Amino acid sequence: MKTINLSEVRDKVKDMVQEANFELQDDVLKVIKDMQAKEESPAGKAVFEQILKNSDIAKKDKLGLCQDTGLAIFFVELGEDVKLNKEDGLGSLKEAFEEGVRIGYKEGYLRKSVVEDPIRRKNTGDNTPVFIHWELEPGDTFKVTFIAKGGGAENMSQVRMFAPAAGKEGLEDFVVEVVDTAGSNPCPPIIVGVGVGGSFEYSALLAKKALLRKPLGSHNPDPFYEDMEKRLLERINNLGIGPQGMGGRCTALAVHVEAFPCHIASMPAAVNIQCHSHRVLKFEL
Repeated sequence: MKTINLSEVRDKVKDMVQEANFELQDDVLKVIKDMQAKEESPAGKAVFEQILKNSDIAKKDKLGLCQDTGLAIFFVELGEDVKLNKEDGLGSLKEAFEEGVRIGYKEGYLRKSVVEDPIRRKNTGDNTPVFIHWELEPGDTFKVTFIAKGGGAENMSQVRMFAPAAGKEGLEDFVVEVVDTAGSNPCPPIIVGVGVGGSFEYSALLAKKALLRKPLGSHNPDPFYEDMEKRLLERINNLGIGPQGMGGRCTALAVHVEAFPCHIASMPAAVNIQCHSHRVLKFEL
């Protein structure tokens, strides 16, 4: 049985939210540089230069890659045999995540982007509550994935309930339509997460999980969905939206598709868009 100290979780989360917001990871930088080399538009190339310059400054000076430092969203794989050691006044694992975000966003001078009520709009002042998706696993695994999710890209995401007859053509047309409608709003070049199957709410979760895939641009192991990802990326990059909507070939850096079993009478589908400040980090205890 593995014992995990809640204070260690808090400290890991504190460091994680800052590093993710300050530094683009190597896999993201590689795809950005690859796309920069392919971009034909002078305006698009200039945008890529600014993205890379911004990345260098943010890393060097410990500044947010974007002013929107996002909702703090976590995916936690928690083993059934893990024992939690409560300490430092932390009464639960959720509390350790909340406190880590609270401290990390304050010490990192990261923008607080959470309001306590969706209509009355009062800011909570510390970027909590956090959003945690728990996955119970056998054994003593403890893996955490963090994504900082900005509002501009999140606002352009959609869920749609299809009849099964829509098939792959209906799904692919939907994905391209969502990106085309979004235009420059999500700060392209974007990453497109697609979830198909499950239920109404689970398809949206699948789409967000698709964004977490490492390295960026790697493909679904199922050849059927690998081919779909390649087709979608080509279609999206032929829309002409380009970096920051300035026109060009590179509207998306990657398309990741995840699928799950579903009801015989439906085909739920969701598209979750992420901006080029693709802030995803993982740790394991």
